[in-house]
Amino acid sequence: MAQVNKIDSNIVGLRYAQEQSVGVLPGSPVWNALEPNSFSDFGGNLTLLARNPISPSRQRKKGVVTDLDASGGFNNDLIPSYMQELLQGFMFADLRRKGEVVVTAVDIDLANPDEYEVASTTGFLVGSLIKGSGFANSANNAVNLVTAVVANTSVEVATGLLAVEAGAATKKITVIGHQAAAADLNVVITGDYATITSVALDFTTLGLIPGEWIFVGGDTAPMRFVNAANNGFKRVRSISATALVLDKSATAMVAETGTGLTIQLYFGRVLKNETGALVKRRSYQLERQLGAPDDASTDVQAEYLEGAVGNEASLNIPSADKVNLDLSFVASRHTTAAAGALKAGTRPTLVEQDCFNTSSDFSRIKMSVHSTTSEAPTPLFAFLTDITITINNNVTPAKAVGVLGGFDVNVGTFAVSGQLTAYFSNVAAIQAVQSNSDVTLDFILVKANAGVVVDLPLIALGDGRANIEQDQPITLPLSMDAATAAKIDPNLDYTIMWVFFDYLPNLADT
Repeated sequence: MAQVNKIDSNIVGLRYAQEQSVGVLPGSPVWNALEPNSFSDFGGNLTLLARNPISPSRQRKKGVVTDLDASGGFNNDLIPSYMQELLQGFMFADLRRKGEVVVTAVDIDLANPDEYEVASTTGFLVGSLIKGSGFANSANNAVNLVTAVVANTSVEVATGLLAVEAGAATKKITVIGHQAAAADLNVVITGDYATITSVALDFTTLGLIPGEWIFVGGDTAPMRFVNAANNGFKRVRSISATALVLDKSATAMVAETGTGLTIQLYFGRVLKNETGALVKRRSYQLERQLGAPDDASTDVQAEYLEGAVGNEASLNIPSADKVNLDLSFVASRHTTAAAGALKAGTRPTLVEQDCFNTSSDFSRIKMSVHSTTSEAPTPLFAFLTDITITINNNVTPAKAVGVLGGFDVNVGTFAVSGQLTAYFSNVAAIQAVQSNSDVTLDFILVKANAGVVVDLPLIALGDGRANIEQDQPITLPLSMDAATAAKIDPNLDYTIMWVFFDYLPNLADT
């Protein structure tokens, strides 16, 4: 056994665990794996002050360490399966889930429908579309229609669809949508926006909120509207028992009676900056493993950022590249662990999932002036070359006498800003900047029957000076400052919303 002379960067691993309180891990922490592309300023930066007394020798004397600033950042591809959990810390909010529960067993009884046995049925309804995950039998991971719900006991689907399997903490079923009864849903065009109406289905039971995006329509003709304009991604403006008012759509919707159709609606987890009691601050510990210090051991050493709070998250969308995130944390302390002395806890294996590319995985990118009369206003641009959206919580460490580093952090204003470059086609965008128009931006990513929506309901534009170079198309660089959309509608009192779809039909990627 000999000490190694160097350690290569390729063996570095990064994990995070959520704290119970600032600097304190729970009794059994879970260290979730990440896949960073690069790091930035990760660790502790010490402040050293030398003694410099007035002296005939004109020499300084040995100084002392007076402060420690702990922080860290990394770049990671946008992988919804695990990045959505971490993004909660930057949004200071919980993911809003429809129905999601651990399965205790999958039961097959020839005299009864197949069922998932569960301890809670909150969010599950007859007509819910559900999807399993984490099961060994692929049949149990499929999308199914709920035929019956036994309160806090079981969720049933049609006979012959499931396979017997024991439950586990990693095996879950999730509500990913709802299928209406035959001929129950219609599209009505009255007032300012299109409305999906119902008779039997109570929309208020679906867990939807104003501003949330849904996908309308399934893969077979009876499960979607006849008019293509009425299917696809839509944003919900308001919800009542018998009406969903929609204020964003790819194309203007048209009146339609859904005779004979069992329309499917798909939805996901919602993450938005909340207000009041729903604001939730999370703190984490980041573990960067640094390899084994000797050549005959697998025991690795590590460094930790403790009491780390999400400060900045930048969503980067360059041309012909991957969609990625730059995440940075402000921490209270930086510590290290010798080989074999990693902090206790479970370290699950990362579930593989493809990332999104910026060439073929975008279903929609649209910036337009807010309209009160149409769910499909004219876009300001046809194409963009790049977008960056930055969430900033303005976090700073809280210092105190007797503490090296910080004992906590201070959280400032939640600010969302960004930049984009568009191909110029007309002066409407320049006029929107000069008029300080109410502008909105959203984009949708779809891949492998899953998707992500990012929506900024109200932004103000800056810059807007046309960039003209010889032999090049004219481009228009713009800066963006997002704000709460409460001035548009009190129910849209948020600055940015993410919607993560666990499942979308093939129709969503056409």
